Parts: sequence; structure tokens; C-alpha cells
Amino acid sequence: MTSVKVRAGESIEKALRILKKKLDKEGIMKAAKAHRFYDKPSVKSRAKAKAALKHKKN
Repeated sequence: MTSVKVRAGESIEKALRILKKKLDKEGIMKAAKAHRFYDKPSVKSRAKAKAALKHKKN
């Protein structure tokens, strides 16, 4: 579990920024967004193929 220790005199906004960076680095927010809605396997494979085609063009 991700945690942030707030030091004496440190603002809450700074602690929240640090927490957001940690969550982003660990991929927790990306996983939460991915599990927000259910995608059928066929939709997932089409999106994956589309992304691969886009990546191949660049």
C-alpha cells in the first residue's frame, strides 16, 4: 500500500502531489481506470490492434 508521511510544517497540497506521483509511478491509477468499465475481449483486441497499427506508423 502506498503511503506518504507528512513532515512537520509541510503543506497538505505538497503531500497530495507526492502521493499522486507515487500512485502514477506504480501504475495504480492506470489500473483503476482500466477496471472502471468492462470491455468485451473482442473490443480489447480491436483496441490493441489499432494501437499497434498507430505505433507502427510512427
